[in-house]
Amino acid sequence: MERGKQWEVVQIKDVINPEDRDHYNEKARVAKTIQKDGLTWGSVPGNAGLLAHPNSEMTCFSCHSSWTTSCFGCHLSMTVNQRMPMLQNEGTMTRNWTEYNFQVLRNDMYMLGKDGSVTGNKIAPIRSACAVVVSSQNQNRDWIYYGQQTVSAEGFSGQAFSPYVPHTVRAKETRTCTDCHVASANNNNAWMAQLLLQGTNFLNYLGRFAYVADGDQGLAAIAFAERREPEAVIGSDFHQIAYPDNYRKHAQGKLELKEAYEHKGREVLDVQLRGEYLYAAMGKGGLRIYDVANIENKDFSERIITAPVSPIGQRFYVPTRYATAIASPSTTAIDPTRKHYPENEEQSVALMYGFLYVTDKYEGLVVVGNGLASKTPGVSTLLDGEPRNNFLKRALAFNPGGQLNGARRITIAGSYAYILCDAGLVVVSLKDPLKPEVVAKLGAPQLNGPRGIAIQFRYAFVVDRDGLKVLDVTHLDQPRIVSAATLLLPELADARNISVSRTYAYIAAGKQGAVIVDVERPEHPQLAQVFNAGGQLQDTNDIKIGMVSSSQFALVADGRAGFKVLQLFSPQTVPGFYGFSPTPNPKLIAVFHTRGPALAVSRGVDRDRAVDESGNQLSVFGRRGSRPFNLEEMQKLFLCNSEMQAQGFCRKGELYTVTDDPHRPVQSGSKPLVGKVSSR
Repeated sequence: MERGKQWEVVQIKDVINPEDRDHYNEKARVAKTIQKDGLTWGSVPGNAGLLAHPNSEMTCFSCHSSWTTSCFGCHLSMTVNQRMPMLQNEGTMTRNWTEYNFQVLRNDMYMLGKDGSVTGNKIAPIRSACAVVVSSQNQNRDWIYYGQQTVSAEGFSGQAFSPYVPHTVRAKETRTCTDCHVASANNNNAWMAQLLLQGTNFLNYLGRFAYVADGDQGLAAIAFAERREPEAVIGSDFHQIAYPDNYRKHAQGKLELKEAYEHKGREVLDVQLRGEYLYAAMGKGGLRIYDVANIENKDFSERIITAPVSPIGQRFYVPTRYATAIASPSTTAIDPTRKHYPENEEQSVALMYGFLYVTDKYEGLVVVGNGLASKTPGVSTLLDGEPRNNFLKRALAFNPGGQLNGARRITIAGSYAYILCDAGLVVVSLKDPLKPEVVAKLGAPQLNGPRGIAIQFRYAFVVDRDGLKVLDVTHLDQPRIVSAATLLLPELADARNISVSRTYAYIAAGKQGAVIVDVERPEHPQLAQVFNAGGQLQDTNDIKIGMVSSSQFALVADGRAGFKVLQLFSPQTVPGFYGFSPTPNPKLIAVFHTRGPALAVSRGVDRDRAVDESGNQLSVFGRRGSRPFNLEEMQKLFLCNSEMQAQGFCRKGELYTVTDDPHRPVQSGSKPLVGKVSSR
């Protein structure tokens, strides 16, 4: 294109040839020639199938991409009676206008999965794409739905992902071994969770309302963000820029939030929003589901209701003896009952995602399904748009031999429920949700009255009466305490719950407020800071993390002190906020005084979680035949395989780690490299 200008396109054979002094690259040689045994490298074998990274299985840009971009959510907001020109080149006007408002653009993560069938189902970079939430306002300016999720035709979440070509190939800024495998320094646990699309709680969609459990005073839906786009959190730096007048009034009003809708209830102990329904664990009242579809509809005097059609037409409650916590297996809307068409090449949705799971102080685990005599299992009736089949009942109660007595907390990872109870931690398999099975228990003296648990990739983080403790859950059905990984601090003596967002754990520490712990190296947690907003965080029970635009926030249930919003970072407060895990700089920006003690706050929608820890796909992928890794494919990146075992390097199923040092590419656990390495 330009006379006299030329450059050399370096070939693979040049960079792996030690005799080519101009182009040889030792790291490139390791990556291109290392075999599946993790030990042999240096030359290309006659059978290319022996290579760990063969061209037949991987796209070249899986490694040769310096960065990727992802749009984690766009808000499509439709309004009637707004005359606007059509967006494309139709040359016409519309009175049914839909805005396209992107919410979170990031380039600080790297994710891998399987490309589509047309391109050979190779390993390829993945991005979040077309992950929309939708709103619609009618001609009377009523919001008939607001910030709602979508569901794909075959039942996957509409928080969509796609394989793609990043077009960011550069000479030096490429992927290294520790970008895709567990590092020997064990400092990339959060990175691996992101890489494998298991989610990190960093980008969760919080919406406009926070749903808070208020104990014997019921529950509250608290508006903490602006309704119009941009959906700025009230009191934030972004709010000051986008809505300066509203921000000024908020600051002058002592940071108090003005809009909220409260609903009486017997004893609301835990809540979880999914779609247009709020699930509530209500002590002696059992499980109750509230319809919150009209939370933004000004024509409804009661915006939180139990039976929008009639009490006869549906049954939105399930009695239990004393319900303590509720777990939806996913915060995204997933329906395992929809019909699959072979030509779409979609995977099946795991059946466990069609049920709800309630912990009960006396009954243990209560599995909730559909109360109708139909072929539709579980609670998928809540996703089909048909209110006349919304009848729920318990599918079963599970407490063999009283092992789950005192059950008070539940979190689900893959096909397993991790339940905290009087016995400590009990792990229940939900592979068949109608036939649960206890597969592991961990109690005293390792755990002393555990109160909260969060799981990220290979580790579970538990707070108990002693402080913070870390479990190795590389194999989910075999949790083990990491004896050296404990944080026994006075600040954690009253710890009540925990959330983990990338490399930081946020602990609701009662009268201490929020305790932030650096868990970049999970087996060596370090106290980062204790934050109580000058004494305004007084009785902290729960913390949930999420992101709006370029800023991150924590929603805090602060017991008798009510509900609080913390800004963790923004472009104005943290230099380098675009990094993978910016250092939090918390600031109290909003408060709301609830009627009762704020006990729990609903978790946001997982925008970066496309697959669970057992390899079950959760989100739709935008290429025919594309998908996240299944369990076997994920485990190849960090567990020893049969080829490694044949070399005597390790036993199949054991952890292996890697280093970016070309002389020691693979290690058995944290031990020095053993076995043989081929000569160069």
